[in-house]
Amino acid sequence: MSMSTSNSQDTIIALATSQGAQGAIAVIRISGTEAITIVNSVFKGKDLTKQSSHTIHFGTIREGEEIIDEVLVSLFIGPNSYTKENSVEISTHNSKYIIERVINLLIRKGARGARPGEFTLRAFLNGGLDLSQAEAVADLIASNSAASHQIAMQQMRGGFSNQLKKLREDLVHFASLIELELDFAEEDVEFANRDQLKSLIKQIYNVIQRLIQSFEQGNVLKNGVPVVIAGKPNVGKSTLLNALLNEERAIVSDIAGTTRDTIEDEINIKGVTFRFIDTAGIRQTEDVIEAKGVERTLEKMKQARLIVYLFDPTQDSIADVQSQIEEVKELNIPFVTIINKSDLISEEQRASYAVLNPLYISAKEQIGIEELKDELLNQVNLSNINTDDVMVTNIRHVEALQHTQTALEKVLYGIDNPVTSDFLAMDIRQALHHLGEITGTVTTDDLLENIFSKFCIGK
Repeated sequence: MSMSTSNSQDTIIALATSQGAQGAIAVIRISGTEAITIVNSVFKGKDLTKQSSHTIHFGTIREGEEIIDEVLVSLFIGPNSYTKENSVEISTHNSKYIIERVINLLIRKGARGARPGEFTLRAFLNGGLDLSQAEAVADLIASNSAASHQIAMQQMRGGFSNQLKKLREDLVHFASLIELELDFAEEDVEFANRDQLKSLIKQIYNVIQRLIQSFEQGNVLKNGVPVVIAGKPNVGKSTLLNALLNEERAIVSDIAGTTRDTIEDEINIKGVTFRFIDTAGIRQTEDVIEAKGVERTLEKMKQARLIVYLFDPTQDSIADVQSQIEEVKELNIPFVTIINKSDLISEEQRASYAVLNPLYISAKEQIGIEELKDELLNQVNLSNINTDDVMVTNIRHVEALQHTQTALEKVLYGIDNPVTSDFLAMDIRQALHHLGEITGTVTTDDLLENIFSKFCIGK
């Protein structure tokens, strides 16, 4: 049974807090027409059916005369709740035994276990959120940096939706005028001014183009910037990773070729997440296992948004360095040239490297690490991003916007190469259809199943 066609009259229940998490309190969430009645049947304290919305009540959950737990019960009477239905949140002590007893008891009293994302699905179906806002709820839960949090919060509060709503309203106005022309086809009248329509379509097209372009940065802010740390064996890549992470994350050894696979970890620099990928050193090798590591390094470098290329002045000559830089440039990926072990080189050596415009660091001695972090932000152009701007972070939204663009191009063609009103109306409706896919004005059961099944249970 699909999520959207399942019985929306069911009263659903789930643990809303993390399973197995440390802490004193667990919250059990219940939503549906009978939510308050079902909880009231096992609650001893006040008669919950006679209490006001947005009130909290202390009492006990009992099975017969047995007290299972002392709890706080929060009431939300529909439509003034997250799901727009009657909802109850029960705060119990965080005991696996207690949680299971309470949930099983309420299921026996008439609730059923919620599916992943079903509370947010109901908020969408009941008009509390549109589809892009609902998806932002999942992004908000998953956010692990200030930037990703801010983008998700802005989207959840309707920033993206409001922009699309205005575009749709303008298009709907012209679509209705053009369809009105169809009623007067024999009289050959025009209600929709073609020049105004063309101007509007171009304006909407440009807004959509900006939204599509924002995806690259929005997706990076949401998922983190993939950065490859590369260089010859034993130049200090693992030591640099440890210095950036402030922990012994990678194996450090004086034996060349120690790191034989890729290692990933994340750090947060001024609100932006960077996913650092430490890699096997790049060199010619007869070792089959190490050779595979080098091959993986080159593949990882192609996937990176930024390459941190590390050189060791005690073993790399200027000619070596310039040769390696030329190889990196062929990948067409921004890169930062880093001279490691800078505490071991003379001023004369430092001057000879100046032509490369490198950053000088000592990963081992923690010299130049903060300057490197600032340079990383500058290189990926994220230091001045305004996360209050509407940004697209969802591949589904990008695809719908691209389809909208295609339909708008057909509308422009139809205006410049006059087609009949019915064809023009059809192309405008197609653009409206794809815009509606983003906010949920247009949905299918499969789409809803795909989106909400990725949510955690309890949300």
